[in-house]
Amino acid sequence: MLHALVALAEATATPSPTPVLPDPETVTPGPWGFVAIVFVAVAVILLVWDMMRRIRRGRVRADINEELDAEEQAARAVRATDTDDESTDAGDPGDAPRG
Repeated sequence: MLHALVALAEATATPSPTPVLPDPETVTPGPWGFVAIVFVAVAVILLVWDMMRRIRRGRVRADINEELDAEEQAARAVRATDTDDESTDAGDPGDAPRG
């Protein structure tokens, strides 16, 4: 019985799909599609340009802030050294003998 089903399945013809060609007028994007793609391309270029400008500006600001922080730290170190020198010259109250 199994052989009969296999033989029947092989004998049955499978339908072949008929090629359906689309109408070229409905498939092409036309002038409005071209305008839309140009608009998207120009928008992307302007957005990338603006992003690069903002990134560059942020990097410059970060560099300036680093320089200012380094100068401020150096000024604090000089003030701390001056304060330590003054307290050593005047005698540190913590060095006085306790009674």
